[in-house]
Amino acid sequence: MAMKEKKEEKVLEREYIVPLRSEWLKVQHFKRANKAVKALKQFIAKHMGVEDRDTRKVRVNKWVNNELWFRGMKKPLNKIKVKAIKNSEGIVRVELVDIPAKIKFLMENEAKKLYVGKEKAKQAEKKPEEEKSEETKEEKSEKKETEEKKKSAVEAGMKDAKTEAKHHKHEVSGKNIQKQPQVRKALSR
Repeated sequence: MAMKEKKEEKVLEREYIVPLRSEWLKVQHFKRANKAVKALKQFIAKHMGVEDRDTRKVRVNKWVNNELWFRGMKKPLNKIKVKAIKNSEGIVRVELVDIPAKIKFLMENEAKKLYVGKEKAKQAEKKPEEEKSEETKEEKSEKKETEEKKKSAVEAGMKDAKTEAKHHKHEVSGKNIQKQPQVRKALSR
């Protein structure tokens, strides 16, 4: 199961400062960040020569999206500097140009996690085949016994928990107790 990696050829690469404010001012406060993302896609589709100005062929990077949304939905950025890369299939990818240090750090961490995850997956595929041949019948029977013991202990704990819950359900708690109003001593004489 070899994964095919496609190398996308860059047909066109440009940087833009996209004005968003004139677009998001046209909608209600609670729709402004959504409109900013749509305006960015429309701008890129227009200026990168996307076929029929189809915004579905414009892919906004998650970091660009986070930049647009980080101040909330009611007050998105007025303008944003992005890099648009068009491939041979006509799909345009939008990325940040000036990436803040904090975001660079997060991007590096995410790349490391993906790399480590792929390495662990490769190792996991190799290990089960080796371990299966080494296990003996005695080890398998011991594993089954320990698993059965664990299951029985869990079941017993569940039964105890259910009985305690039934008893607790029928007890009167502090909230349900009806308090009698305090009577002043002067009135009771």
